[in-house]
Amino acid sequence: MEGSQIEGATQYLTFTLDEEVFALDIGKVREVLDYTTVTKVPQTPDFMRGVINLRGNVVPVVDMRLKFAIDATENTVNTCIIIVEVDVDGEITILGAMADSVQEVLDLEPDQIEPPPRIGARMRTDFIRGMGKRDEQFIMILDIDRIFSGEELAAVQAIDDDISQVSNG
Repeated sequence: MEGSQIEGATQYLTFTLDEEVFALDIGKVREVLDYTTVTKVPQTPDFMRGVINLRGNVVPVVDMRLKFAIDATENTVNTCIIIVEVDVDGEITILGAMADSVQEVLDLEPDQIEPPPRIGARMRTDFIRGMGKRDEQFIMILDIDRIFSGEELAAVQAIDDDISQVSNG
């Protein structure tokens, strides 16, 4: 493919939570895993499901439903963990984002993306990069680096560090 043909288009991995479709910039996605057993870590926020072993590395797993205040649900055969890279103050943290299902990799042109909705000062929407439109369906394009607050990611990194020290010690 010629570079000029794809200029402006960005690839997104689409996934579902409840009946809604969300998307992440494919550049932030490392891989998609089938759901596996998650080891719960005590005294972590509800949305923090625990950790998994990914080829010898401890990876924290976040339930995106709970993070977005959507009712929890039973895991199904489609439940998956999207392994993403999150930039925290210039440092990359690897995180698992639990989703109901992964849909597809989608190319969206800039003219297919609307700015995020302005809902008011009390509603936080800074983690929504834009609203993609495909046919008659809206796709919320997420900015994975802004979904988690600095404190939340500091807690995730602390868990990772604590477990790494235990496994290395």
